[in-house]
Amino acid sequence: MGFKENHVVHATVALTMRRILEALMANMDEVGTRKSMIHLGHGDPSAYPCFRTSTIDEDALVEATRSARFNCYAPGAIAEYLSRDLPYKLTSDDVFLTVEADHAIEVLLTILALPCENILFPIPNYPTYEVEARFSLLKVCHYDLLPEKGWEVDLAGVKALANDQTVAIVLINLGNPCGNVFTFKHLKKIEETTRKLGIMVIADEVYAHQVFGEKLFIPMGVFGDITPVVILGTLSK
Repeated sequence: MGFKENHVVHATVALTMRRILEALMANMDEVGTRKSMIHLGHGDPSAYPCFRTSTIDEDALVEATRSARFNCYAPGAIAEYLSRDLPYKLTSDDVFLTVEADHAIEVLLTILALPCENILFPIPNYPTYEVEARFSLLKVCHYDLLPEKGWEVDLAGVKALANDQTVAIVLINLGNPCGNVFTFKHLKKIEETTRKLGIMVIADEVYAHQVFGEKLFIPMGVFGDITPVVILGTLSK
């Protein structure tokens, strides 16, 4: 176990945005003139007041806690919450709680890991998927996101990659790191493609509803009664 943990730490460090940021900072030091920068690599609300939680949210949390109406088992409450955006009802049996989304990714890839099987990841991708894939028996295949089409999935590329050994495709919406928001029309095309290919969709929706402007977030779960879908979410976001 210690061997695996040590290598997980090493692999994670090699792929994090922090390492990329450190490399950029080091290069700026080398030129001898430190330019004024706006740091976008921090999100700690304790250290940076601009990330403080809204008082509206804090008051709602206090009210919910004092009411004692929600001191129930979490899976049932989560199922009820998620069902608001779906055309069908979820139950507590549909919810599996993990210690943050990274743990959920580890659990999923471990369960799916079989010799000779493969999984489809987007490029660009959230690094944790790549890290966890190193410790599974899954072969990783990468499909493209198309910047000229708002980072939509290259469905032709997905069709070319998928075969009888493909167990799932990872779909990140809202996109990290691209910031894309998939439309209902595009999600429908993804559903049609994956259903024909007979593969499951792992929908990473950690940033669900955090959209700006006129764009709307559509959960992949709206197609969950047509094609197999596993949704990843997190309380911290």
